[in-house]
Amino acid sequence: MTESSRRKKVWLHAILFLSTLVTTTMAGALQNGVDLFSDPWRIASGLPFALTLMAILLVHEMGHYLISRHHGVSATLPYFIPAPSFIGTFGAFIKMDSSPPDRRSLFDVAAAGPLAGLVLAVPAVIVGLQLSTIAPEGTLSRGIALGSSLLLRFLSQATLGFLPEEINIIMHPVAFAGWIGLLVTAMNLLPVGQLDGGHVVYALFGQKYIWVSRLTLGAILALGLLRWWDGWLVWGLLLLFMGVRHPPPLDPYTPLDFKRKLLGWFLLATLAVTFIPVPFSFPEPKAQAPSSVRPPQEANVNGGPQ
Repeated sequence: MTESSRRKKVWLHAILFLSTLVTTTMAGALQNGVDLFSDPWRIASGLPFALTLMAILLVHEMGHYLISRHHGVSATLPYFIPAPSFIGTFGAFIKMDSSPPDRRSLFDVAAAGPLAGLVLAVPAVIVGLQLSTIAPEGTLSRGIALGSSLLLRFLSQATLGFLPEEINIIMHPVAFAGWIGLLVTAMNLLPVGQLDGGHVVYALFGQKYIWVSRLTLGAILALGLLRWWDGWLVWGLLLLFMGVRHPPPLDPYTPLDFKRKLLGWFLLATLAVTFIPVPFSFPEPKAQAPSSVRPPQEANVNGGPQ
């Protein structure tokens, strides 16, 4: 690759990063109820959400990138994807241009992203919950309800104590960004194809990984077909299109050592405690609505499935 080509690629990564920073800042401002058409200067109110989310995504992808370089695997810098959505992005990814030398290096590259992202996502949820507002029942009439995972419930109770089911917690933007970080971690750890979790189970089980991958994809499609959350059907069809098979590293036979196996099982346990069966729902106003989690403008924490 010529020096000119390298510079063009760096500029592309930079432009995508800055574009995504703008769209996530706009999303954060809209979550705060800002009308960007009549009052565009208040876009800065979206920065707490945007900077937290961008930091989580950046650390996740740079974990992959740096460990790839450490093992001599050619990889790109992160590609950020701006999007006109209520969070302002479709995430980020890196592309590996060469195969990992063995299952150990493949595992290291795959594990680095989720672990690095958790280092920021968990503190973001804790700090954000401390900045959140507690509202009595009946004060919220609209909004998107966010599902709760085992880890989120633990962090909520550890930070705020045991609250009555009727109490609503209006999430601070930093907490909402941390919630998204945990959701992204769970979705990436699904042991399917070439997701991070797919790399992990391939490194753990070798060729037997295919059965784990197929069963997981079937479960995701089932969640969508049973209307737990329509997004699972979209995600499952996308994974089906991408394929459940995993290309082998240059040496597919050398097994993981004990420490990596232990860390691999820890990552699968992390999937279990961060997975949210119903990430988003739109509950109808009720006289006694169950507690749930919602984004910053109207949100609450404590809840189980909607």
